[in-house]
Formats: sequence, C-alpha cells, structure tokens
Amino acid sequence: MRSGAGRVGERRSRRAGRLPLTSSLPRRPACHDHRRPRRNDRKALMTAYAIAHLQDAAPHPEIAEYIERITGTFEPFGGRFLVHATQHEVKEGRWPGNVVVIGFPGIDRARAWWDSPAYPEIAPLRARHIEGDIILVEGVPDGYDPTSTARAMRDALPAD
Repeated sequence: MRSGAGRVGERRSRRAGRLPLTSSLPRRPACHDHRRPRRNDRKALMTAYAIAHLQDAAPHPEIAEYIERITGTFEPFGGRFLVHATQHEVKEGRWPGNVVVIGFPGIDRARAWWDSPAYPEIAPLRARHIEGDIILVEGVPDGYDPTSTARAMRDALPAD
C-alpha cells in the first residue's frame, strides 16, 4: 500500500492529533479513490478493469512464470487483483474457463499498464498456452443511475 493511503483525511487528522496512529476502521484498497469527485474530474476517478476470460490450460512452467511476474507489471499503475484463481458459478449461458479481474484507479492507468513495456514482455508466456479474451472497461461513477440509460433507449425507439 502506498504511503499515506487509507481513509480520506486521516493523514491530516493525525497531524492535528485528533486520531491515533492506528485506527480500528478498515482501510480501503489503494486502487480506489473515494473522494467525492468534482464535476470536471468525475470520469478521471472512475475505477477501470482489465477483465480476462481465459480457457482452461494444462500446467506449464511459462504459465507459472507469468503468474509470478504479472503483479509487478500492474502495481506501478495502481492495479490490484480483484478476481484470480477462484471458482465461478455460471448462472446463465456458458462460461468455460476462468475469469481474472484487475482493478485500476482509472482507464488511463489501465491503458498505461497494457501499453507499458513490462506487460507485453510477459504476455507471450501466457498467450502461448492459454487462449482467451481480454478487455479494458471503465466502471460507472458513484451515484450512477441506470434509469437515464433506459430513458435514452426508450427515446431512441420508433414511435408506435
């Protein structure tokens, strides 16, 4: 965790002597910024995700090396595993294989990781042995209301 991470305002309050150096409250993950975003930087604060749907593969030394090295490629960009090496339940359709989700502080950080020299250097270790699909996607901002999306969809429908 980066220095100064934790609850918003905790560092300032400690200096003022209002909070003890340790707190019993849980710390939030470093990849999330829970400040209330200003209107103009709301998009910059939306969490983004790298999501991989990977097919099952036989164990291989190169896959093990990839797994050992991947964290070092995304941590400098504020990334962290949210889902990795866990079982999933298929509730609808088919979903063979595995899912991996890495969270980033924003889409620009996710793209910077993907385009960095570090990740493409190790990607072939996985790609030679595991087929799959990988996407980068932005999350929605705090307070997202899906009814505005439904309204826009209804407005686009042809008139009866």
